[in-house]
Amino acid sequence: MSRRQRKEDILTLIGREDLSLEDISTRLASYPAQDVINALFPILCRTEPLLRWRAVSCMGRSVARLAEEDLEAARIVMRRFLWSLNDESGGIGWGAPESMAEAMCEHAVLAQEYAHMLVSYMREDGEEPCQDGNYLEHPLLQRGVLWGVVRLSSCQPQLLFDKEVGPELLPYLHSDDAEIRALACSAVGYLGIKAAKGLVAQLAADNAEVTLYTQGQFIHSRVAEYAARALEQLNDAS
Repeated sequence: MSRRQRKEDILTLIGREDLSLEDISTRLASYPAQDVINALFPILCRTEPLLRWRAVSCMGRSVARLAEEDLEAARIVMRRFLWSLNDESGGIGWGAPESMAEAMCEHAVLAQEYAHMLVSYMREDGEEPCQDGNYLEHPLLQRGVLWGVVRLSSCQPQLLFDKEVGPELLPYLHSDDAEIRALACSAVGYLGIKAAKGLVAQLAADNAEVTLYTQGQFIHSRVAEYAARALEQLNDAS
């Protein structure tokens, strides 16, 4: 089978509504990991939610599979995500933070090496040598970073504790973007950021509707529900 045919087959698989994410992942495992990754990159930019988010999930699993075969090759893919978020790349970086987080949840070594970069996209650059921030201003990219932080906090929370993630999450609770507010609630809840409790409580009456992707499913809810869940987690952590 030619690479072009494999690419077409992978795109067809990703778009099949009769298959679950697990079914698709199982079938993609029969293709070389690098071929799957190459085919998925353009799909990360697609506007169709089903295609885009399935590509994110499958990208993470494929990068992790590649890392088991060739760790340096997987690092090159991770650096490609980072480059896409760089102003000098000329691109936008759609799907990059989310895909990085998925890959880090699937592979511990990648998580250890790249978690700090995901965190850096919430931080401003500082004057000190250790204050290396890469703050992203675009709301859609902020959604991606926060989604990635939520995903990573569900599988590798200690890494985020070690990076002292917390204060930089608070401004997102004030965002004009409802999805960002909902994701920020989830993040502070998972990480037990007690300083956010007052702000989260204010969002308990926020009835803005949101649709967030979680483990192969689109969850339709309201910001208030994410705030309520975060408050429960924060109270339990007290």
